Amino acid sequence: MTTVATRPALRPAAHRDANVVRWLAAYTASLIGDSVYFVALGWSAQQAAGATEVGLVMAAGALPRAVLMLGGGVVADRLDPRRVILGSDALRCLLILSVAAAVALTSPALWLLVAVALVFGAVDALFVPAVGALPPRITGPDQLARVTGLRSLAMRLSQIAGPPIGGLAMGVGGPAAAFAVAGTLFALSLPLLLSVRIHPPEPPAGGTAAGRTPADRTTARADLLDGLRYIRRHRLLGPLVLAGAVCELGLIGTLNVGMVLLNAERGWGPSGYGLIVACFGAGAAASAALITVAGRLPRAGLTMAVTLLLGSIGAAALGVVPGLGTAAPLAALVGLSAGVFGSLNGALLQTTADPGYLGRVTSVMMLAMVGIAPLGYPVVGAAIGVWGAAPVFLGCGALSCLGALYALSSRTVRTAELPRR
Repeated sequence: MTTVATRPALRPAAHRDANVVRWLAAYTASLIGDSVYFVALGWSAQQAAGATEVGLVMAAGALPRAVLMLGGGVVADRLDPRRVILGSDALRCLLILSVAAAVALTSPALWLLVAVALVFGAVDALFVPAVGALPPRITGPDQLARVTGLRSLAMRLSQIAGPPIGGLAMGVGGPAAAFAVAGTLFALSLPLLLSVRIHPPEPPAGGTAAGRTPADRTTARADLLDGLRYIRRHRLLGPLVLAGAVCELGLIGTLNVGMVLLNAERGWGPSGYGLIVACFGAGAAASAALITVAGRLPRAGLTMAVTLLLGSIGAAALGVVPGLGTAAPLAALVGLSAGVFGSLNGALLQTTADPGYLGRVTSVMMLAMVGIAPLGYPVVGAAIGVWGAAPVFLGCGALSCLGALYALSSRTVRTAELPRR
């Protein structure tokens, strides 16, 4: 693996940079592998046990992510994040291909699927912060917003392509084939990552690199506490992380579990659910494409906070709209708002955080999304079972609105800007 110590004064735009495109191809392959894996895991659990056990297996991976995510941020800052990503994808490849071989020889057992979900979640706790720490090492600060938009597009592509690929593999060869396809996609990402050139990251605008060097580091615990203090004391990062975490805690449960139960309650059926999810995804993809092409939006902090507030209000309103004809376009607007907020929030984090702390900043941000929020899925489901969808959607939307209002109350957030080219 080659590290380039210097780089041109003016790099090409991220979507035209061959180095970024190679990284994006590797990331997309890994994300599609994730989607295929979850299809294989869910259907294998359904065949091995029942509906209750499916929920248990699917939620099992969230526990190690919640416990280990912050430690994964420390690892990403201590080590080269590309090495961490390579190691994570290699481990996932070996794990999933081993499972494919095991279920090809015998029927999938529930204990095996739970164990796989736990190990996969633990590896994810390393992978996610490293992915967040890598972009400043492959492009310049003025292109990080575009990279964030490209990442969002890759996520939407994986959500569109992954389930059909996984379903086709399940139909043709059963769980073994689906797990094998997922492992192959993880393997495909490895040579692409190896071809990506990295360079030392630039310090944040208006400052110098303040992260500890390897010689300065003492223990992982000291690095973790140092990162948490850094976020808490930073005038912009603290509000960004807190607003984003509150947003995720308020919205993820209703947009995932709650949306299924809302459709069942209203009698819209699977086709209605598919239409709403498709409209949300289309809105989010459109916002990601906007950020990718534009590269920079003026008044980024204010725009981020306003779109978060609009998306939160729209998500709450999904629980009370009268019909599918209203819910579908509203879901598209929520997806558009959420996509703009997510892209700008990520870009501001990337361009503001000292590169030496970026893994830990990412881990704290993602802890709410992929660690804590999924653990609340049963709570959202139980609450809708008791009170119905409307009050739960309104309550969760109100919680997300608090995050938006907190961001709007911060002058530092309102005046935050992305770097110019």
